[in-house]
Amino acid sequence: MVHTAEKQLSFAELGIRPALVDVLQKQGITSPFPIQAATIPDAIAGSDILGRGQTGSGKTLAFGLALLHNLYGKKAKPRQPLALVLAPTRELAQQIDEVLAPLAKAIGHQSIVIAGGMAFGRQINAFKSGTSIAVATPGRLIDLMERGEVSLDALEIVVLDEADQMADMGFLPVVKQILKAARKGGQRFLFSATLDRGVNGLVREYLKDPKTHTVEEIEGTKERSDHYVFVMSHADKGDISNQIASRDGKSIFFVRTKRGADRLSRNLSSAGVRVGTLHGGKSQAVRTRTLAEFKAQDSAVLVATDVAARGIHVDGIDLVVHFDAPEDHKDYLHRSGRTARAGKTGKVITLATHSEQRSINGITLRAGVEPWFMAISPMDEKLVKITGARRPTGIPIVTEDAPAHVKRPSGARRKGGQRRKNRSNTERASYGERAPRRRRSR
Repeated sequence: MVHTAEKQLSFAELGIRPALVDVLQKQGITSPFPIQAATIPDAIAGSDILGRGQTGSGKTLAFGLALLHNLYGKKAKPRQPLALVLAPTRELAQQIDEVLAPLAKAIGHQSIVIAGGMAFGRQINAFKSGTSIAVATPGRLIDLMERGEVSLDALEIVVLDEADQMADMGFLPVVKQILKAARKGGQRFLFSATLDRGVNGLVREYLKDPKTHTVEEIEGTKERSDHYVFVMSHADKGDISNQIASRDGKSIFFVRTKRGADRLSRNLSSAGVRVGTLHGGKSQAVRTRTLAEFKAQDSAVLVATDVAARGIHVDGIDLVVHFDAPEDHKDYLHRSGRTARAGKTGKVITLATHSEQRSINGITLRAGVEPWFMAISPMDEKLVKITGARRPTGIPIVTEDAPAHVKRPSGARRKGGQRRKNRSNTERASYGERAPRRRRSR
């Protein structure tokens, strides 16, 4: 059965504890989104929840408020957290924690991000001190469980956020291992845009009579974004990208590979565009800094791969550019959903050569989007009118995050190299790294 919210209620009217409502009001959050209004009453009543809605629909507060409401007055023992939120990427885990932390503090709880690329010591110490809420990626959590640093025997609530993306990234076996280790009878919340790729199996096996809530404004980008396919010669693609990136506003360019992201970033920087790069090959410190800088600026450019972009929940992005065509319609919608968030509008541009038109037409058709196809050349009238494109300065920009082609000084130790050497195979898999070869004994 699918429930829908017919009346707009306040958070207080939904039953959320006053201390939490006070924090929301101080943040200027007064009215719940549809997914929040739909799920919170059932969640605080103790039901398992299956929530369907895309990124940007307000899922974090939907499960976060219910989780904190239900943990009120409880205390965690050392190494035994009371609540676990599983997320597919470090960036998403950090952004969830940013939302939960001030709310948790208001009712006497603490949260900790558990993710690869971050110091083990701080995470271990947090569990020892009785931190009650863990926001974790699956690989690092399994590592800590295998070390005996954390037990899931006391979990009151487990949340799976972006479950379909965890399935895409191959995490389902690890997720099942975690769910089997969690306390039986605890509450389960699962939020996902779709129920395919094994997600429906998780629902059947681990959720008990869940209350199902679907928010049909899921792909708000369909209604609130203008979609275009710019058809061009391959020789013009670089110039057109430079000109689009030189516009005023917050833009994100999607590419398929880490190498492609570095290459595009180098080209943009060489043309005089200040750009941030986000992909799995960057260190955690660089990724955190890059995303923070992108959030803080009114006009900024970010180049990202699909996997790294799983955690990009940033308001104010008014242009998404598919520099490389997406693999399928789901990737198209996921990328495009970075714009037109929180009721805003946006534009989505796909850069296509003549030979790519047919495949892109098929992708957008399956996505339920009808884009405008138009021939584009550098700095032509349509390009400028639609995107605000400008000629780049041509003055190269050098940033602290040196491009991949810059050689390190001879003998320089790679930053973080020792940590990489000591990673477990489980964690390496979550980074897309290969396990180290064994040395032969002599």
